[in-house]
Amino acid sequence: MSLADELRKLEELRQRGALSEAEFERAKARLLELPPSPPPGLAAVNRLRRSRSDRWFGGVCGGLARVTGLESWVWRLIFAVLACFGGAGLLVYVLLWIFVPRE
Repeated sequence: MSLADELRKLEELRQRGALSEAEFERAKARLLELPPSPPPGLAAVNRLRRSRSDRWFGGVCGGLARVTGLESWVWRLIFAVLACFGGAGLLVYVLLWIFVPRE
């Protein structure tokens, strides 16, 4: 929900009498001072970095392990299995190696 929608709802609540003028002003100030929060999945993507310590080749599996909570060997196994099916795992790994920054 956008900031404009939130403010519109607050105004409707104030007009119906569900919020007093003071409550409306406090809620409005709270909405306006908080930075917009990113979508839940985006925060994890923004934290993704290639690991410098837990790495075999590029550190992609170590970085994925840190963000997701899975062990890095599980990610290595996933990429190995996907590599056996048309090379998809290898392609995804190389793309992540190129586009994910180092920690």
